[in-house]
Amino acid sequence: MADHPASEHGSYPEKAQPTATSLDERRRAALAEIDNAPFSWFHIKVCLVAGVGFFTDAYDIFAINIAATMLGYVYGTNGALSTWQSTGIKAATPVGNLVGQVVFGWLADRLGRKRMYGVELMIMIIATFGQALSGQAPAVGIIGALIVWRFIMGVGIGGDYPLSAIISSEFAATRSRGRLMTAVFAFQGWGQLASAIIGLIVVAAYKGEILEAPYPAVKPVDYCWRLLIGLGCVPGLIALYFRLTIPETPRFTMDVERNVSQASKDIENVVTTGTYVVDEDAPIQRVKAPRASWADFRAYFSHWKNRKVIIGTAYSWFALDIAFYGLGLNNSVILTAIKFGNPSGNKTTSLYVYQNLKNICVGNLILSVAGLIPGYWVSFLFIDTWGRKPIQLMGFIILTILFVIMGFAYDKLTANPSVTDAFVFLYCLTNFFQNFGPNTTTFIVPGEAFPTRYRSTAHGISAASGKLGAVVAQLGFGQLINIGGTSKFVKHIMEIFAFFMLTGIFSTLLIPETKQKTLEDLSNEEQRGYITGP
Repeated sequence: MADHPASEHGSYPEKAQPTATSLDERRRAALAEIDNAPFSWFHIKVCLVAGVGFFTDAYDIFAINIAATMLGYVYGTNGALSTWQSTGIKAATPVGNLVGQVVFGWLADRLGRKRMYGVELMIMIIATFGQALSGQAPAVGIIGALIVWRFIMGVGIGGDYPLSAIISSEFAATRSRGRLMTAVFAFQGWGQLASAIIGLIVVAAYKGEILEAPYPAVKPVDYCWRLLIGLGCVPGLIALYFRLTIPETPRFTMDVERNVSQASKDIENVVTTGTYVVDEDAPIQRVKAPRASWADFRAYFSHWKNRKVIIGTAYSWFALDIAFYGLGLNNSVILTAIKFGNPSGNKTTSLYVYQNLKNICVGNLILSVAGLIPGYWVSFLFIDTWGRKPIQLMGFIILTILFVIMGFAYDKLTANPSVTDAFVFLYCLTNFFQNFGPNTTTFIVPGEAFPTRYRSTAHGISAASGKLGAVVAQLGFGQLINIGGTSKFVKHIMEIFAFFMLTGIFSTLLIPETKQKTLEDLSNEEQRGYITGP
């Protein structure tokens, strides 16, 4: 029997180390397995777990639309909050969003998607409870307390944007990535609808108490807004466990942790069985590949082909959110301004309080069903065939035209009740083409167009730019709307929105078309030879 060969020291030869070329080929084969994976139960799970977060986000953001009117009756002067109080509670959340998007976007690239996923939801749940339990005190007014809690809630909601976008993007197959990300984002529409439905249910439940109480029905209305806001944490509680147990994306493990061996195993498990197993004792082999650093970040974005993409995604989101949140957080104000569904009779009776709250809930419900939700799902149908860029361009062009009509023809469109319905129809169309347009695509493209090591950071920067637009819109709306008299400036606000939609057309020209392309192709980095050594 032949002897085994041994080294001069008498030991057996070490197992040959994989070469850079073999590791590189293994990486590309593993990524191809994700990109070509058939649609499975695991993809549905990712969609639902990420989507429930967006449902909660939208519910919490837009419930204030209705709650602000309720707060006016309970804590305001003459049945309404002051301009600064209303602006404060509405703008606090977008300011928090801005902080959360940048911070969580960076942390997800630094520490991992899995490690941060669920943390943002905990922040949202705690802050929502805090709002519902806030009280008035000699040293602290309740509006101030709500502003603080809504800012904290906004940080959590902001963190959800890059995390959910990147997790759904990095797990998706190339051919269906757009639809998966759109389905996640579309939960926002259901959340906005739910806030209107819950508002309507709560107001109906307290109808008797409101009508029996002396104007402005302080006690029952106080119950109403606390229930409306507080119930927003229920879907978050349901989703929390699943978020904490979702696996790390193989792309992060491979390209940021540079552990090709573990990532390959993860892909095999996730794609075939939908499970995720971590062997704590398994040796970790770090390969040589591009690493995230400030110097590398500057080097990557110093190239115009990369820099123009983040300029395009960030400004497009900024322009869109000026109108999206300028309208979305002020639906109640605009519906009241055009006297759509306004109750008649004495404004200082409890009957008027009930009718006004009911009509505001119904108005928000109509806007959600007629424009917002259909827009998301039409995007879903066309996003992977027509493409992101054509949908965004079309959306900005149509929105420019709609806002020009609503602004310059405002007086004629709101002159009497018979033509007010035409204004509401146009208003629903703007909601439709925001969602079958830039509101959906500005969320998707930044989650696709950058390398893995900066994907979450770049999405966070783009999303934060959008929320800067939301803050600008809210501060501007609050201060401009009553120039020349109550709600007299609405027509000019529509004209301002038209200008920003026009600028969005030009920023869209900077972004690439991402449909049916792998995330690695979209990163503008050479993939052959990406790994330079074991």
